[in-house]
Amino acid sequence: MEKQSVTLENREKMIITQVIDVDAFDEESLWANLQEGSIEVSGQNLNIEKLDLEEGMLIIKGKINSFAFIEKKHKEKGKFLRVFKRA
Repeated sequence: MEKQSVTLENREKMIITQVIDVDAFDEESLWANLQEGSIEVSGQNLNIEKLDLEEGMLIIKGKINSFAFIEKKHKEKGKFLRVFKRA
């Protein structure tokens, strides 16, 4: 199996591999499912430059403030929706 990787360039471009799908996305947050767990990205003016599910690649551009890996067993969709509720 190919190794999972996250590459961050100048906090403006993020390349993520082993992406299965994107659950939620807006200009300030993104939640994607990976082959093992999930990733949560927050920032400003985020935009998906490339999403290729066959290749398992996601490229995000914008000002990236933070990202975190979430284990599958700890993922709670209800909690995510409350945290990132739009005003």
